Amino acid sequence: MSDADAGATPDDDAVPDPMGDVYRVLGPDGEVRGEVPDLADDALLAVYRDMVTARRFDERAVSLQRQGRIGTYAAIEGQEASSVAATHALRRDDPVFYQYREHGAVIARGFPADYLAYWMGHESGTAGLADIDVFPLNIGIGAHLPHAVGAAMAFDYRDEDRVACAHFGDGATSEGDFHEALNFAGVFDAPSVFVCHNNGWAISVPREEQTASPTLAEKAEAYGFEGVRVDGMDPLAVYRVVNEAARKARGETDGDHRPTLIETVEYRFGAHTTADDPSAYRDDDAGEAWRAWDPIPRLEGFLRNEGIADDDAIEAVREEADDRVAAVIDEAEGVEADPADMFADVYAETPAELERQKEGLLAAIERHGRDAFLREE
Repeated sequence: MSDADAGATPDDDAVPDPMGDVYRVLGPDGEVRGEVPDLADDALLAVYRDMVTARRFDERAVSLQRQGRIGTYAAIEGQEASSVAATHALRRDDPVFYQYREHGAVIARGFPADYLAYWMGHESGTAGLADIDVFPLNIGIGAHLPHAVGAAMAFDYRDEDRVACAHFGDGATSEGDFHEALNFAGVFDAPSVFVCHNNGWAISVPREEQTASPTLAEKAEAYGFEGVRVDGMDPLAVYRVVNEAARKARGETDGDHRPTLIETVEYRFGAHTTADDPSAYRDDDAGEAWRAWDPIPRLEGFLRNEGIADDDAIEAVREEADDRVAAVIDEAEGVEADPADMFADVYAETPAELERQKEGLLAAIERHGRDAFLREE
């Protein structure tokens, strides 16, 4: 699917379009402007439910961080469609490698409470993601991309009908790991899907200061495979593009296992993380143009227009989202931390000095009691 397939420019000049030439299915009010994916009503509602849940989780997570109940958090508001819809477009056993903002991928795979436990500082939270074929959150920018390609190459060698999907931000395209990973994928026909979330900013550095390329999608040409630019705030467009890319990676379209680079053009409504102040580098007025393309009202408008959901159904989804998030928070806050965990898995064989430090800490806890090491925020 090329950019030319899109019919991308909105017909309604009253709604400014900040995205440029992108593949699109839904207009800003949910009106159909492209080919709707062949999805059952239940599947469409599931995408909507997970997007609403992602936003509710985001609201609660930011609040928890402000209260000192979790650590620094990367907000997703405005970018829910790209990670949720992309995950729904995959098969259940296709692993997802993500950066740190794509909470929708975890929610679309069942939303285990272990996930929030990670943000609370419990390493057990990353282990819980293995059960849903999501690799641990990655803080090193782009460092997970070679691993994703390695997994895809392993699937190919073993004749496993699986695809590795890697999420990353536009800033990752400035890292060597990005170029090395895409080069390997192109040379070895790795069954890979690369989803680059272009929200216009690598923290405070605008996309225009990262690359001279007009788009990020066209970088795929250097590695011998296709790049597609899609409206990342249109869940139906994202679903269709990722699903087609996954089929191509499996060899279902022309017999070859070919990767695809997908640039999802979107906007984060809030800060890069809860430690960031976007007003220091971003124009709030410019951001307002993106509000008209908010992915949740757009999909809700589509569901209402098509008679798939009414007021009662929408309210039921919102209540379910509240309940899901509240249950995850309650369970995660019930996790009892084991101080010894911070020393585990740092090395394959724990060095003597680290072992000495662990024994010293545990002895001090035994001597003074756990309460002496706890602090109320």
